[in-house]
Amino acid sequence: MTDLFREPDDATPLAHEEREELLQTWVTNRRDLNEAEQENILKGGIWARRSRGLTAAGLLEDSFARTLHKRMFGDVWRWAGTQRKTERNVGVEAHRISVELATMFDDARYWVEHATHPPDEIAVRLHHRLVAIHPFPNGNGRHARLMADLLIEKLGGEPFSWGGGSLVDVGELRRRYVAALQAADDHELGPLLAFARS
Repeated sequence: MTDLFREPDDATPLAHEEREELLQTWVTNRRDLNEAEQENILKGGIWARRSRGLTAAGLLEDSFARTLHKRMFGDVWRWAGTQRKTERNVGVEAHRISVELATMFDDARYWVEHATHPPDEIAVRLHHRLVAIHPFPNGNGRHARLMADLLIEKLGGEPFSWGGGSLVDVGELRRRYVAALQAADDHELGPLLAFARS
């Protein structure tokens, strides 16, 4: 069980109290955890895509984002769908999450309504802002990628490939993803747009 909570250096570590909220008793190592989360994430994606009447504007709501996170991780973690209460190595201070999310969703609805950017860029901007806020204890990147995929689908596009492989494990693909996020932090969105479609 020693490697169960070991995260890559660029990932968000869980606080001790968050680790205690693992629901799956059969999970004893990192591979088990990744498998349990991946199965739950697939269920969350299916639920979202089957949600009748879901529009781009409806997707761009805090309540939808929380529900999606709960659907993606709720079979594995008790804290799924709830905002983090502790500080992280990335993201805004915990007390600012609600305000930052409200601003981000307002901005995104404006971008969609006024077509201020091409659809891919709107979805990638949403992804980047969600990751930068880091609203949940864990799963923020996976949640933000699914939110971006759902939004681009609502805008008439195809889901992103996000490099065509798993971003959970340390490797070249994850390094490229993190570098693209860091470029976006410096207001250079091109690398993240390219990575999303690579």
